[in-house]
Amino acid sequence: MNIRVATMADVPTLNALIATSVRQLSVGYYSPAQIDAALQGIFGVDTQLIADETYYVIDGAGGPAAAGGWSGRGTLYGGDQTKGPVDRRLDPASEPARIRAFFVHPTYARRGLARKLYGVCEQTAVANGFHRFELMATLPGEPLYRALGFTVVERLLLPLGDLELPFARMARDIP
Repeated sequence: MNIRVATMADVPTLNALIATSVRQLSVGYYSPAQIDAALQGIFGVDTQLIADETYYVIDGAGGPAAAGGWSGRGTLYGGDQTKGPVDRRLDPASEPARIRAFFVHPTYARRGLARKLYGVCEQTAVANGFHRFELMATLPGEPLYRALGFTVVERLLLPLGDLELPFARMARDIP
């Protein structure tokens, strides 16, 4: 399975991938109400990543099997619905790049696709001068990021209306 740069034409199928991934792979970590609130208020495509050509797709037989990327901008997590009007560029000499929006279709879960996406992100971030990564991990995503060498920097609860969603801010140096 090959990795390609996502395009704006991918946005509808990427949002469908995100919804399917979150609804199925978050069971047991988040309640159904938390999953619904997160899909409405946090999870979704960040089109700035697509415009920056730092969001990648691995296609499967019926559409995207996995997607994920990195960013040299200030936003740490969330789709377009969570962003302000300006997403400033980070200074690679003093600020960490962001690992962003990794989602895998449940049919393709635990086949190494997220690890493959991470490898491309690491290579391109280093080529852009970055030496450290930071991310906001969901509870189901945290084991993957631990396996990739990330450590928890902070645990927090993100408010979503009358609900809260636990997340872990994680970081690692890029070797």
